[in-house]
Amino acid sequence: MLPQKKIWKALTDKNEMKSWYFTIRDFELEIGKEFDFYESCDGGKYLHRGRILEIIPNSKLKHSWSYPELSDAVTTVTWELQPENDGTLVTVTHENIEGFDDLGEIFSRASFTEGWNSIIGQSMKEYVEK
Repeated sequence: MLPQKKIWKALTDKNEMKSWYFTIRDFELEIGKEFDFYESCDGGKYLHRGRILEIIPNSKLKHSWSYPELSDAVTTVTWELQPENDGTLVTVTHENIEGFDDLGEIFSRASFTEGWNSIIGQSMKEYVEK
């Protein structure tokens, strides 16, 4: 099973992130730092913006999540890493998603849940286990 430090590095090192998550060129692991990236979905390309809100090394990363070109709504994403048996439990909590309700189905809670499950359960898992 995987140690927290390996998963933390995959989550917070921009060179590793691009292999399983998104290419975030301006990501810096420092409270208050903003970062931007684009993601293509359903024929559209969407600007994502975040700001680092909380860091507990090897345990917790909390950042804002917004689509500044589409909405004034700002949500919060919290990544938590906890020891579990011989491995690490990764939990992602995405709060205030209802702020994106007026943006359509691809910004719904169900869509985000599906996306996060895929990111953690497939992309991240496959990357850190190789």
